[in-house]
Amino acid sequence: MSKNPVLHSKVKHDAVDFHFVRHHVNIKKVRVVHIHAADQIADTLTKALPKLASEKNIFKLGLNNLSGFLPREIGNLTKMQILQLSGNKLIGKIPKEISNLVELEKLDLSLNSFSGPLDMEIFNISRLRIIELSLNNLSGSLPPNMCSILPNIEELFLGGLTNLVGTIPHSISNFSKLTKLELSDNKLTGLIPNSLGYLTNLQFLNLGENNFTSDSSLSFLTSLTNCKNLTDLYLPFNPLNGMLPASTGNLSISLRKFYAGNCKIKGRIPNEVGNLRSLLDLDLPGNNLVGSIPTSIGNLRSLQQFNLNNNKLTGFIGDNMCKLQHLGDIYLDQNQLSGYLPNCLGNITSLREICLGSNKLSSNIPPSLGNLQDLVVLDLSSNNIVGSLPSEIGNLKAATLIDLSMNRFSNGIPR
Repeated sequence: MSKNPVLHSKVKHDAVDFHFVRHHVNIKKVRVVHIHAADQIADTLTKALPKLASEKNIFKLGLNNLSGFLPREIGNLTKMQILQLSGNKLIGKIPKEISNLVELEKLDLSLNSFSGPLDMEIFNISRLRIIELSLNNLSGSLPPNMCSILPNIEELFLGGLTNLVGTIPHSISNFSKLTKLELSDNKLTGLIPNSLGYLTNLQFLNLGENNFTSDSSLSFLTSLTNCKNLTDLYLPFNPLNGMLPASTGNLSISLRKFYAGNCKIKGRIPNEVGNLRSLLDLDLPGNNLVGSIPTSIGNLRSLQQFNLNNNKLTGFIGDNMCKLQHLGDIYLDQNQLSGYLPNCLGNITSLREICLGSNKLSSNIPPSLGNLQDLVVLDLSSNNIVGSLPSEIGNLKAATLIDLSMNRFSNGIPR
């Protein structure tokens, strides 16, 4: 219509709109592209579809407000390749008829209210590569034969289920194609199996917020050094109760995120951690780490978040920290660090949060901190910092929190 000035009788009600659009097409402000009727996504909700269209192999209705049960008739869509219904209010059991979708490659039912047992046999579909069931009211355990049920699985998301219990079966090593495994926020127990190291294609592993344990040397970390493509490793809130092995530094050179907070990890941080040169986030708060911050931290030139708060670290912060020119957040509060604040911290202009409260820091606040014009949080409370407040603190215009309480400052507040 935008190109044909003939006003057809069937579209008289579009007269105003079509003239407006045609005018903007003519003056080259709007470009109209033809879309074939077979590709009109809205037609799936507004018109009766011909047979071929009803067998379309992609069905996406995620993030709507759909409620009720998933009908058994879903199993009649045997040509379906992608079924995405995440982020709705669907309830009831996942119908076993899904196993009829023999060409299904991706199934996403996450963030709903599906209930009942987690019956993995339903998903015994040879072509299925991606399963997302996280954040549902499902219960059960991971079956020992799950690898034979899901022979070609590449991504498995089972996080935040109501009652997923039991252990990770050692047979998980047979998931030779697995790249992403999400099991966080469940009630899983037992040792983290060393057989995870056989998942050589693994890129993402999240085992956080369970009740996993390990041996005293955290040997599963050594096994994960075989996973050369690993980029994201999440382990927080598990009672691992061991020491970081030197082999931690042999994890994938592609590792970007390492989270193991509140895991009862003890001992020193191995100097070999400095080998993880692609690391963006190093997050080990709430453990029992002792000793000093290894000087090799200065090798992590890509690091953006450094979180070791609430440990038992001693020694100095040191100038090696200043080599981290992409650092955004430093969380070293609630330790036993002593000595001075490195003057060179003021050169890391990417810093947004500095939290060093509840330590034993002394000396003065370096005036160079005033260079951090994008700093939002500065917490130096509960230390032994002395001297006058530098007037340069007034340059921190973006700051929403400056906490310098419980120190030994002298003189007045600078204007």
